This record gives sequence, C-alpha cells and structure tokens, in this order.
Amino acid sequence: MSDHAATIEAIAKPEKAARKPTPRHRRGYLFRLVVSIVALVFALFPIIWIVSAAFNPSSNMANQSLVPPNASLANFEELLNNPLHPFWLWMWNSVKIATITSVLSVFITALTAYAFSRFRFRGRQPLLVTILLIQVFPNLLTMVALFLFLRQIGEYFPSFGLNSHGGLILVYLGAQMGINIWLMKGYFDSIPRDIDESAAVDGATHWQTFWKLIFPLVRPVLAVVGVLVFVGTFNEFILANVLLRSTEQFTLMVGLYLFVTENFQQQWGVFAAGAIIGAVPTVVIYLLLQDYIVSGLTVGAVKG
Repeated sequence: MSDHAATIEAIAKPEKAARKPTPRHRRGYLFRLVVSIVALVFALFPIIWIVSAAFNPSSNMANQSLVPPNASLANFEELLNNPLHPFWLWMWNSVKIATITSVLSVFITALTAYAFSRFRFRGRQPLLVTILLIQVFPNLLTMVALFLFLRQIGEYFPSFGLNSHGGLILVYLGAQMGINIWLMKGYFDSIPRDIDESAAVDGATHWQTFWKLIFPLVRPVLAVVGVLVFVGTFNEFILANVLLRSTEQFTLMVGLYLFVTENFQQQWGVFAAGAIIGAVPTVVIYLLLQDYIVSGLTVGAVKG
C-alpha cells in the first residue's frame, strides 16, 4: 500500500507543478483583467452618469456629480406632470410606430426571404445584390426625396403624408428591408429542403408549406429581425425630426430633443429621467427574447 501511495504521489507532483501559474501567466491574467475593467467602466460610466443626473434635484449640468446629494424623484415628476411636454404620448407614439413597423417588416421580409431561398427565378441574384447595394447609401442622402415624396402622397392620402405616423412607418419599412432579407435568407437556407419536398408530395401548396412547416422553424430569426427593427425604429431621431411637425405626433426621441433646444443645461436632469424611462421597452424586449436572439444570430451566421 505504501509503494502504491508513493507512486500516486510521484505522479501527482508533476501535475501540481504544471498547474502552478508562472509569472508570465500572472502578467497575462492581470493584463486581461485590467482591459476588462477598463472596457466595463467605459461602457457603464455613461449609463451611471445618466442615472445620477436623473436623481439629481438640481437638474443642472454644472452641479452634476456621480453621487447626487439629496437624491429625489423631482426630475421624474417634472417630466411626467408638465403639460407642455406630453411624455406618455411621445412614448406611446414611439411604441406604436416601432411595433407596427416590426410586425410588418418581419412578415414581409419573411415572405421575401423565403422566395429568394426556395425559388429559382430569372433575376434572382441581381435582385439580391441590388437590395444589398441599396443599404450602402445612408438615409441622409434620400431625406429630401423622402420629404417631397411624402408631401405628394399627403395630397391624396393625408394619413401617409408629412406629419403622419403612417408616412413615417412607410419610410421605416423601406429602410429596414434590405439587410434583414439577407439575414433571414441565410437562416431559411439552413432549413432542409426535404421538408418542402415532403410537403409537396403530400399535396401542400407553397403557402401551406411556408406557414405551417417553415414558419415555426424560423422563429429565432424572426425574433432577431423583430427586435432589431423595433430598437432601430424606437431610437430613430433624424427622419422622425424631419417628417413630423406637431407635438402630438412626436416620437419619444423627437420629444426629448425639445429639452436639448430649450435651455438644455437647466433641464439636464429632466432629459436624463426621460432617457431612463425611454430605455425600458427595449431592455424588456431583450430580456424576454434573449434566447431567441442568441440562437437566431448564431444559426443564421454559421449556416447562412
């Protein structure tokens, strides 16, 4: 027994020696730790600063401190109770526009991606390349054209003209289609074609195959596109600021911009309070759909 124990101890000693960290390993670990801490502080400091400003009753940039003295909810009360700034109306407008845009974009994009993935028709590749090239040009280059286009539409259909949510949704739909079609197509390509062939043998139409068989399998990428469209639309400012004119039609981002133009330094705390409340919908969506988002991005990226 003693010889056996001695043999085990002799074998274990080299393993223990190998596991002992060397000075080089310690320096590498310390370097990674420092880089992680710096990156974390760099990412979280603006959020902490905004939260601090929201609870600072002075509501003044000159008196801003990381830990506000006499923290209170005064900025939130001013934000929510001021009749000149209908915050809840702006929030509702943003949620409504983002939700409608997300649902329509997911449905239309899914149909388009399914067609590009499953059907072979003349002009398929040029159309895909054209859709991708359109996304290269920023929206700023088309802003004047969009403004004139919606003004012309508004003469016949006021609900889709300037200063209307319908017109803004149309613009957002066009902007969100391109890259999302490519993202969905990559995911549709990962679905075996045997499913389509089996459904065709059983007499199913293309619509029945898509809706009853393929659609449930692509829920992760649908969630990804839906979240990306919702967040991008909810946080968009430039187009909404150009196309909307009345306070009742403003989205949240355009409404919060009023605090920037109206003595911003004295309303810094109110602006920060609005930014915190405005971040709640996107955070909730990410938390609820995080599993779908991870699986949708990874499968679509690997198999697309």
